[in-house]
Amino acid sequence: MTTLYTPNRMSSETRREAPVMVKERSKAASENKAPLFFAVTILVLGSLFAFNAAARGAPDSFADLAEELSPAVVNISTTQIVKTERGGNFPQFPPGHPFEDFFKDFGGKGKKGERERKATSLGSGFVINADKGLVVTNNHVIDGADKIAVIFQDGEKLDAELVGTDPKTDIAVLKISAKEKDLTAVPWGNSDKSRVGDWVMAIGNPFGLGGTVTAGIISARGRDIRSGPYDDYIQTDASINKGNSGGPLFNMKGEVIGINTAIFSQSGGSIGIGFAVPSALAKNVVSQLVEFGQTRRGWLGVVIQNVTEELAEGLGLDDTDGVLVAGVPEDGPAFKSGIKAGDVILEFNGADVSETRELSRLVAETSVGSEVEVELWRNGKKITKNVKLGELEKAETQLASTNPSGSSKPSVSEVMGMRLATVTPKIRQQFKLNDEAEGVIVVAVEDGSEAGEKDIRPGDQILEVQLKPVKDVDDVRKTLSEAKETDRKSVLMLIKRGLTSRFVALSTDE
Repeated sequence: MTTLYTPNRMSSETRREAPVMVKERSKAASENKAPLFFAVTILVLGSLFAFNAAARGAPDSFADLAEELSPAVVNISTTQIVKTERGGNFPQFPPGHPFEDFFKDFGGKGKKGERERKATSLGSGFVINADKGLVVTNNHVIDGADKIAVIFQDGEKLDAELVGTDPKTDIAVLKISAKEKDLTAVPWGNSDKSRVGDWVMAIGNPFGLGGTVTAGIISARGRDIRSGPYDDYIQTDASINKGNSGGPLFNMKGEVIGINTAIFSQSGGSIGIGFAVPSALAKNVVSQLVEFGQTRRGWLGVVIQNVTEELAEGLGLDDTDGVLVAGVPEDGPAFKSGIKAGDVILEFNGADVSETRELSRLVAETSVGSEVEVELWRNGKKITKNVKLGELEKAETQLASTNPSGSSKPSVSEVMGMRLATVTPKIRQQFKLNDEAEGVIVVAVEDGSEAGEKDIRPGDQILEVQLKPVKDVDDVRKTLSEAKETDRKSVLMLIKRGLTSRFVALSTDE
């Protein structure tokens, strides 16, 4: 388990209100008994309706559901051979020393070397297809395992083979022999229809205690716990502990709406904050792992960042909705369709986009090769581009990473709390830039400056200022001067570090 680190009854107030209302109507009752009877009847019925509304949806028991679903939930046991050094930490004694034999037995004869030992771990999983013997669990449950076994509720144990994994969503698919056992499978549910406050039930193997059933409600949705690029977790207060990883989170229809993955805890135990990968995300990943053995996600080919208030002002936007394109790798889908750095993506394939995580998920869930419409904000107006998506996994294997470095500080011009230099052959060599590197490079950042606060570092390249390419320091100064003349409160700078680019807004008063 990844550590990031509930009877309704009438309230006493309602009960107290009844005699008060009767007392207030006693004068009318002495004159006419019918209104009194009518008032009391309405009061009682109203209270009963309030009680039923409050209790609606609360199950009398989870027993039938647990009995029906438990056979499909399994324990995942893994074994890994771990090599450790031996003998290196033990003192060596001369022949005949009284402790020589002792350290020979426990210290590997006093010689350094490797010792192999078996490390085991336990997690949870569930059968998703009985005919094919497919089992879903978390990637971190089986990561690095040399041997994987699936243990059922009745104690039967079967060896499993790995079908595929996806570390980005922490999902793995296993396969067992469906001929060796009659399997029970559970269906996927639609997590998008689940609401905060809905009842849910978890079954798993916490602390090795297989077949443990816990229940609670959905506490929140759309949680980003910074575990991956597609975080969209369901938060639940159903008790989830170490060993529950990979187990299912069920709705009251017995459908899997989440895969229990992480907990927030300082002690390692449940404090009522658990997280599950929603089925809307997991179902597609599992299908791809089964079909291809790996994921095949859509790739737009852009480097993106959220739009801040400062960036919105610099771009002429009324609000911070949308995602700013900070870089466009050459030969990528976006580059070929004419999307440029400085564009703001407002819609993707008909869906509004408000933040980077949202766009990343939308693109990833769109089929490779699909042609989509992307609505952009460019130079104060909306335009639309058609893009044919590539495959993310292929793109990732083709892109190489570089780490610019360099500590020397040549004499250069100072601009907005930075010391800038035009890229020359000497600068390329000094900062270990590639031969194609052009523009302006940051060679120093003033302590306490806004540039420093916004993580601009020596070695960063400035490619654009106010969406205009800059070839030298004079271009930077000229564009900055033009921005001040138009009363701009901030200017946008496109900063490149390695293969990563981002826009930074710096105040013109700096």
